[in-house]
Amino acid sequence: MRALSGLGCALLVAAAAQAEVSICTDRPTKANAVCTVPAGRVQVETSVAGWSLTRQGGIRSELLTLGSTTAKYGLSATSDLQIGFTPIARLTVRQDGDRQRLSAVGDVVIRYKRRLTADHSRVQVGIIPFVKLPTAKRGLDNRRVEGGIAVPVSVAAGKATVTFGPELDLLVDGDGDGHHLALVNLVNLGVPVANRMTLIGELWSNFNFDPAATVRQASADAAVAYSLSDNFQLDVGANIGLTSDTPDIEILAGASIRF
Repeated sequence: MRALSGLGCALLVAAAAQAEVSICTDRPTKANAVCTVPAGRVQVETSVAGWSLTRQGGIRSELLTLGSTTAKYGLSATSDLQIGFTPIARLTVRQDGDRQRLSAVGDVVIRYKRRLTADHSRVQVGIIPFVKLPTAKRGLDNRRVEGGIAVPVSVAAGKATVTFGPELDLLVDGDGDGHHLALVNLVNLGVPVANRMTLIGELWSNFNFDPAATVRQASADAAVAYSLSDNFQLDVGANIGLTSDTPDIEILAGASIRF
């Protein structure tokens, strides 16, 4: 009986270990993962530092962000609630020897994510409605409420995962009068290359159909994520702009932890 009890305890421990799923995040690239935070758990995903450079028409703009964070709470086995914010954002603009600098907090973004497919489905689909609350200063933001909806789709391809990220945004016109649509899409490939290490490559596009002029952005993104444990991940990445309206380069590094 003691042996059977010991065996039963061992099986329960093993089952619990298998039930513990490694942390799954929406960073470091622009893609949204379909997975959600387990019910009752809290997950914090932070960009410790992010920097971007845009050069256009003799104007050089640098944006530095510190501590950009998304806090998530698992509502159920297939849904979570997310709040994103940037405590420190500093924009530096240089033109003809002059320099202007603006520092402020960033916007707040509230998102709800729901996974629509079964746990072990090879194709996973999610839906993410979101709204942006204008907490940043003018110059960093347009000071208007905006929102949209994303529909991430991931496909298991052996050990790799391919993710598509169609998204439709409702934005305020540049002149502040009326609204227009923006269409975002991407294809993302994540490949495990070592124990707990994943390499990620991504192509991203954003077509902003402002009545004044359509803004076309695109980038080629690369990142690496390393899980120190099932509940803690480090990451670093870089994005290279492919159009004149896209930042020339973005560099970021961050960490994610699940409690």
